[in-house]
Amino acid sequence: MGRLANKVAIITGSAGGQGKAEALLFAQEGAKVVVTDVQEGKVQEVVAEIKANGGEAIGFYQNVASEENWVQIVKDTVEAFGKIDILVNNAGITSQYPLTDAPLDHWNKVMEINLNGTFLGMKHVVPVMSQNGGGSIINISSIAGLTGSSGASAYTASKGAVRMLSKAAAIDLAKQNIRVNSVHPGYIETPMTAGFFADENMLNWFKALTPLPYLGKSEDVAAGVLFLASDESRFVTGIELPIDGGHSAQ
Repeated sequence: MGRLANKVAIITGSAGGQGKAEALLFAQEGAKVVVTDVQEGKVQEVVAEIKANGGEAIGFYQNVASEENWVQIVKDTVEAFGKIDILVNNAGITSQYPLTDAPLDHWNKVMEINLNGTFLGMKHVVPVMSQNGGGSIINISSIAGLTGSSGASAYTASKGAVRMLSKAAAIDLAKQNIRVNSVHPGYIETPMTAGFFADENMLNWFKALTPLPYLGKSEDVAAGVLFLASDESRFVTGIELPIDGGHSAQ
């Protein structure tokens, strides 16, 4: 308890799945949490759950691909809590189009949310973090950002770009005492993957690709994100952290 005491954290895409698990864990560890998502009703449910557990949180609708929306989120956060210590760029969408079948508008949408949303978050949060003496940014990528993924060219490209953007930002921001790291979840049981795991053949395939004898849960990812957000990782920047049951070790 208290690993994030007195810290303020924005977590995008935190109305469910990994983002919700991160928000609940951060609040449990003492952070004031800003919950954002396009699912506004569920955002308020997460905020209510945090408050019911004795934590502190506020929530907002957010389209991470909107620069105007990012400016407002940062403004509202500073007005409510006075600073920003942690940014978790968690919001993202998946894609299942083979390369030659992917419509350009779909490709652009994946890039706008997964990559542009991450860039915009850093762009607008960093000045506030810098004024506060530093902070930690965790960008949620994927194992698809480490290895190729069949039938998901847009998703793979976006997550690979998030990985390298994180490294570039880590170098750019180090002198401002702002750490930037990427997290690469493997096959995790979340609402976004429920459709895949509902098919027994697909589920067995995912299990076969994971050396550990079980798939991951949102809480597994949240634990790794918590470490990178906390002062325990004060000398860690520019890394990619796979949380994948050994998949990327193969």
